[in-house]
Amino acid sequence: MTETASTPIAGGKIESHRHSPKRLMLVGGGILVLLALIAIAAPLIAPHDPEAVEVHRVLGAPSLQHPFGSDVLGRDVLSRVIYALRASLMVSVSAVLASLILAVPLGLAAGYFGRWVDSTISRTLDLILVFPAMLLAVTFIAILGPGSVIAAIAIAVIYLPILARVMRTSTLIVSRNDYIAGSRARGASHLRVLATHVAPNAFGPVIVQASVLSAFALQLEAGLSFLGLGTQPPTPSLGGMLADGREVLIQAPWVEIFPGLAIVVAVLGFTFLGEGLRRAFDPRGVAE
Repeated sequence: MTETASTPIAGGKIESHRHSPKRLMLVGGGILVLLALIAIAAPLIAPHDPEAVEVHRVLGAPSLQHPFGSDVLGRDVLSRVIYALRASLMVSVSAVLASLILAVPLGLAAGYFGRWVDSTISRTLDLILVFPAMLLAVTFIAILGPGSVIAAIAIAVIYLPILARVMRTSTLIVSRNDYIAGSRARGASHLRVLATHVAPNAFGPVIVQASVLSAFALQLEAGLSFLGLGTQPPTPSLGGMLADGREVLIQAPWVEIFPGLAIVVAVLGFTFLGEGLRRAFDPRGVAE
């Protein structure tokens, strides 16, 4: 009787764990899709011009007309958050995508061919890992100048060795499988083996890592904009809004709170998606 009662509980527990990656991916993906739609439709849904200065609304409290209040220049905070979200997402996502495009072939070549190819690629990328992320980004921008494009390039360079390492490790594991040796024995070229067998089976962990890094890229972009090195005015950015609101945090906390909440929500979206993907690709399942 005890076994009969415990079996459904155990089964229900396993079933719950089995579906938890899907729930995380749905939540994370839903948040990101919603934020992406808001960013894309910014000109349509923003209630005011994000750069319109209203002197009589300086540090105005949230109201029906201005739900997020207004900043030190009387600009509508809600409209600025919507446009800033677009700028921040564009920089962070494009940076990770650019890094991914470069990292995948480099990691494939290093893991598949090994020897001098692996040593050359790995040692070169290791040079980037010597520097802390923020220090490398600031140095990069100090040389090329500030701006959203330069910030995206700097972030892409920072995350290139991380993604390439993950792709290399995954390629090494896949390359040891018997079907890879069998494909080579049948006379398949290296390019065909890489394209049809190795890359599709080694790509999963890199996608997971890219999802997680997108959250860090968003924070890094906000940090650079906070320092005045990322997205430049008059284009709103979440980090720039935080920098503008720090002097009036006590007097008008809404100027600082809402951009910060936008960053938190976006980071949570990327984190949930990455964690869901990680659990889905985990061959051992989710263990407590």
